[in-house]
Amino acid sequence: MNYLLFVALCSLSLFLGMLLLLEAGRRLGLRRRAHEADGAAAGGRAVEGAVFGLLGLLVAFTFSGAATRFDIRRQLIVEETNAIGTAYLRLDLLPPTAQPALRERFRQYVEARLAAYRQLPDIAAAQAEETRATQLQGDIWRQAVAACQEAGVQHTTMLLLPALNAMINIMTTRTLATRMHPPTTIFGMLFGLALASALLAGYGMAGTQRTVGSTCPPSRPSSRGGCMSFSTWSSHAWGGADSRPSTKRSRSCGRACSELCSAVQL
Repeated sequence: MNYLLFVALCSLSLFLGMLLLLEAGRRLGLRRRAHEADGAAAGGRAVEGAVFGLLGLLVAFTFSGAATRFDIRRQLIVEETNAIGTAYLRLDLLPPTAQPALRERFRQYVEARLAAYRQLPDIAAAQAEETRATQLQGDIWRQAVAACQEAGVQHTTMLLLPALNAMINIMTTRTLATRMHPPTTIFGMLFGLALASALLAGYGMAGTQRTVGSTCPPSRPSSRGGCMSFSTWSSHAWGGADSRPSTKRSRSCGRACSELCSAVQL
């Protein structure tokens, strides 16, 4: 399966799963709060904090590791470039008759290395280019050893062959570095904690629901009875719940409430 398609399917599955569990948690919270007291869910806040904290910790460590691996891979690109350049320059130590064939092999090798990364995310095509680069490494090494033996100069062997060895080693290092990823267990924990967090978030959303009529007075009263009830409430609020308001205060309160109701009806 294509890597980008696999990532897109995983992301979409996680998103849909979080939406479903968010709604499931909300319905579960509404059903439970209908049968239990308001303080029954107070202990669940500690669980929510623990789950959200663990999820944030895992996400932070995952991104930190990804940034570290990215920096390492970028440094390896510079090292491979320097290794190829050094080995190519040291071909001048060989006899002139052996240099053209080796330089042509070097050009083919560099093209194969570049093509391996241009083919991504097509893994099969990239691996085919890496196989071709490995074959070219063998050809370069055999031709270089034969040229050094033909030259018969010790310092040529001591300078050229270690440079070729470093060029071959850095390819293996880069190939293995591209295959280093977080363990599957970490991804599984991230998916599981994300789904659990969505469920707990939906459960917590159920506690924020409130009835509009219980907190807000009607915006347009339909009868005078509503005004009289509001007047009675205002008079008791001004005079106290257990005290009888004076006649003068009651009349002023009733007049103010009547004017307020008339203004609202207009």
